[in-house]
Amino acid sequence: MPKPEPTDLSRPYWDALREGYLVFQRCRCGNAWLPARTHCPACLKPEPRWERASGRGRIVSWVVYHTAYHPAFADKLPYNVALVQLIEGPRLLTNIVDPNEALAADAPVALKIEWEGDTALARFLLDYTPA
Repeated sequence: MPKPEPTDLSRPYWDALREGYLVFQRCRCGNAWLPARTHCPACLKPEPRWERASGRGRIVSWVVYHTAYHPAFADKLPYNVALVQLIEGPRLLTNIVDPNEALAADAPVALKIEWEGDTALARFLLDYTPA
């Protein structure tokens, strides 16, 4: 698998996943986002803070790939790439580990950290527990 290359800016995100939880950035104006940035994309203020996410969200959209555009994904076909919106607001591109046929718009999901070699990745499961 292609490995992410953490930077000083993104290291808190990757460190949190290694510790078993997900973090995102939030500005004093209230805007929240992923991936990491030095300034708020809404108001452009510097120095956002990191917050711990609940790990719950909803599927916004997804696509199922039947062709591997990189050799590392050939043994994973068919696989999905989903846009998940966390209940705290940020959206992230990820994978849903449930069968592709079970995916649905607005379906609730819960964080499932999975390891690819020595890299922890934020993936999600369909969440059937009451909110």
